[in-house]
Amino acid sequence: MSLSKLALACSVALGAMTLTLAPASFAATDTKAPAKVKTVKAKATAKTKAKTPAKAAAKPAAMPAEPNEEADEPDTTGSATTEFHCELGNKITIYSNATDDSHIALRWQKRLHRLSRVGTTTGANRFENRLYGLIWIGIPAKGMLLDSKQNRQLANECKDAEQAKPAVAIEAPAGLGVVAPSGS
Repeated sequence: MSLSKLALACSVALGAMTLTLAPASFAATDTKAPAKVKTVKAKATAKTKAKTPAKAAAKPAAMPAEPNEEADEPDTTGSATTEFHCELGNKITIYSNATDDSHIALRWQKRLHRLSRVGTTTGANRFENRLYGLIWIGIPAKGMLLDSKQNRQLANECKDAEQAKPAVAIEAPAGLGVVAPSGS
């Protein structure tokens, strides 16, 4: 038997042993945990039954959870509003604040989301909300909304009033007409 075959056989045996022992080790820890939880619950219910309503009312209120900027709806007071009309009848409203260019608020399907700026090398404006998977990309010609969790576009060809205006054709000055190449 060659050395490479021996090494391969050892690695397969080690892998098989790891797979067979892993569920047993998890099962041993899982059976101990619920027993502790049950005893704690039993003690807690016995204590709460013994309390009088006055003592229960005197219990301090729970501390509020820390605010999550991506989950909580942002405050849009004093923000500039830009309406975007997208293909397929979708509408997006963006609220931006002149003093904070690193965040925007984006209204999509009756929900307001806070998005944070992400640096790009192309110069495009890119904002993300990683909790919901929303990505807003704004370029001078249009904007688009992407869902990074489902890897799909939510809205494309989003244009505000300025971007929706038809482009004005640039006319050549008099005397500089189009000249056909010679030699035909």
